Amino acid sequence: MKVTLFDTTLRDGAQTEGISFSLEDKLKIARLLDELGVHYIEGGWPGSNPKDIEFFKAVKSVKLKHAKVCAFSSTRRPGVKIEDDQNIQTLIAAETPAVSIFGKAWDFHVKDALKTTLEENLSMISDTIACAKKAGREVIFDAEHFFDGYKANPKYALQVLKAAEEAGADVICLCDTNGGTLAFEGQKIINEVKSKVGRPLGIHAHNDSDCAVSLSGMAVYCGCTHVQGTINGYGERCGNANLCSIIPLLKLKIKAECVSDEQFKKLTEISRHIAEIANLPQSAHQPYVGRSAFSHKGGIHVSAVVKHPGTYEHIKPELVGNERRVTISELSGVSNLLVKAEEYGVALKKEAPETRELIKKLKEMENQGYSFEEGEASFELLVKKTLGLSQPLFELEEFKVSSQKEAAKLFNSTAQVRVKVKGEIYDASGEGDGPVNALDSALRKVLENIYPAVKEMKLTDYKVRVLDSAAGTAARVRVIVESADEKDVWNTVGVSTNVIEASWLALVDSIEYHLLKA
Repeated sequence: MKVTLFDTTLRDGAQTEGISFSLEDKLKIARLLDELGVHYIEGGWPGSNPKDIEFFKAVKSVKLKHAKVCAFSSTRRPGVKIEDDQNIQTLIAAETPAVSIFGKAWDFHVKDALKTTLEENLSMISDTIACAKKAGREVIFDAEHFFDGYKANPKYALQVLKAAEEAGADVICLCDTNGGTLAFEGQKIINEVKSKVGRPLGIHAHNDSDCAVSLSGMAVYCGCTHVQGTINGYGERCGNANLCSIIPLLKLKIKAECVSDEQFKKLTEISRHIAEIANLPQSAHQPYVGRSAFSHKGGIHVSAVVKHPGTYEHIKPELVGNERRVTISELSGVSNLLVKAEEYGVALKKEAPETRELIKKLKEMENQGYSFEEGEASFELLVKKTLGLSQPLFELEEFKVSSQKEAAKLFNSTAQVRVKVKGEIYDASGEGDGPVNALDSALRKVLENIYPAVKEMKLTDYKVRVLDSAAGTAARVRVIVESADEKDVWNTVGVSTNVIEASWLALVDSIEYHLLKA
């Protein structure tokens, strides 16, 4: 069974709160979607804004290997001739090989939203599809609010589909626009509909009841051969059906033909790349492609996964371009530690005293507030220092930090550090936008002359979490510092009742980790 994938990240996904794609963003995403192997890219609604018109002009020069670009529009307006409707004329002028046209399939919407008659709505659908077909376009008709419409008035909802079919629609897509239809409801309705419609059926689901992926899967199971969705489930309100879950569901669970194996392996990378373009963090717990989708924390789980991944994984992560991760926490057992040690290139035996000592130290530090899931570079240092495989490259003698704010002047911080390096004492001072920036500046002045590799790294993120809000300003805090060089990104952690000390601990670990690698 072959299923065509219709991506609407650039249209429905762009309606996500917090997303504002530039023209260049849209072109980048179009290239990524084509690389993934989707069959249709819905680029936007040319009749609604100038940016979408510009996209359809610009995308003509992009050489897509797999996907057809599709322009979107409503049907003509009530009481307006097709040749006088600017939306429709702009749709045709976009010159895309395919168009998607939505029309109302719920009588409630026809009467209360459009304020027109049921007969006029059918004419609007017929006229618009016929116009697009006359212009030589492939037409995908989106029967908006179909499932709600069918529940309320099945006779009229079917009339809408028949009007689209008779006008020449190539695909008729059943839309769960309000996102409230459950999979078993969809199964019953689709089975009733498919014997009455001769065109290929599609599914377009929204996620307001968290059922968009399951409804989409059920639709394919019932015979729909066209699936619409967005990357990472972007979309208005609670989002659209998530193609990052639908594609694996189709390929691995239903065994439908949709993308090649090589395209499939790019799913995680493309999901994360598009999240970066959208400037929204990808959910770590997103199925298949999330950073935590194949992570294992509990000792019992890790022990079993080491013996056979299938004990706690429903697919192989590498199929979708993801990877298995074993995390370290107070829930960890010896199995977790042995797996991490192997990753670090450290030979560690299960019954060795050092192993028990590390487990004890880990649990004590986690109890203090350390989180090595978020600061794994700090844990690698801990392991290697405990086993005598790494020694501190510098030692703190003292540091002082002061901050000053004068009226309208910018806030300024200064720091003085005294550190011992290779038996010698060094003093340096630095300035920064804040105390951590100033400390980093002062420490680098000392270390860059002795360890030039420090110049290759930079701090890229800084996060503080209060661990015991009941303690007020005396609360213990956890600081996570993210650092990067040209090849890698790593996180380190520090914990203290003093945010400056916690920051210093994370900062020192970050530099030591980089120097250890170098």
